Amino acid sequence: MNTSLTQRGMLATRMQRRVRVNANRVLGSSAVCKKVADETEQTTVKSEKNVKTKAYNQMVLRSAAIPVVANLAYNPTIEALASKPGTSFLQPIADNLSGLGLPDALIHWGHPGNMAVVLFAMGGYGAYLGWQIRSPSDPSDAESFAKAKDLHPKLMAGMTFFFTAGATGGAISMAMQGQPVFESSHFITGVSGLVLLYLNGMLTLFFEDDPNARGVHAFFGSGILALFVAHMAVGVKLGLSI
Repeated sequence: MNTSLTQRGMLATRMQRRVRVNANRVLGSSAVCKKVADETEQTTVKSEKNVKTKAYNQMVLRSAAIPVVANLAYNPTIEALASKPGTSFLQPIADNLSGLGLPDALIHWGHPGNMAVVLFAMGGYGAYLGWQIRSPSDPSDAESFAKAKDLHPKLMAGMTFFFTAGATGGAISMAMQGQPVFESSHFITGVSGLVLLYLNGMLTLFFEDDPNARGVHAFFGSGILALFVAHMAVGVKLGLSI
């Protein structure tokens, strides 16, 4: 009988050991599963963050913010405003260009002709595409929407660049004709339009953070184009008066 009790005790001890081993295995497996789940969650969060960062960087590179910074970094017309009044800064450039024997019609009407093309071809069509993005005529046409979303920032960034470069050309043209550069309403509306255009381009950097920024950008941009149409009108009047 004692032997039987001893065997039963040994069997119970073995069973307890097996239970403990199995329990440790279960706990170990749970810990491993928890660790794997945590690592998976961290990887997912990092992946989502990388996707958002990449999308934001692409949006910035496609926006008008890049040419805005480049234009402000060095722009002779804007720099000339910091110099003494008159055309002292631009006059040496104008004198050198005058020696090339360019046609008078090109000097007089070259700037307005080029800027009119930029305003209507790039600005007008770019604004149309912008409103197509905001209020598509056919919401089911995904291809047209994607095309507008891709082309709109490129056109407006190009318009910003050419307007800024054109402002320098217009100022030099006035200096070549012996006219004051910084005194006309054409100059005032042009500089005002450029500054507002830069600010509107910078609004694209806040599209992801503030949904209202898109609406402000759309209406503000349309107002800026209207200002440039008025700028063109006073420019034509100026051109006919000299």
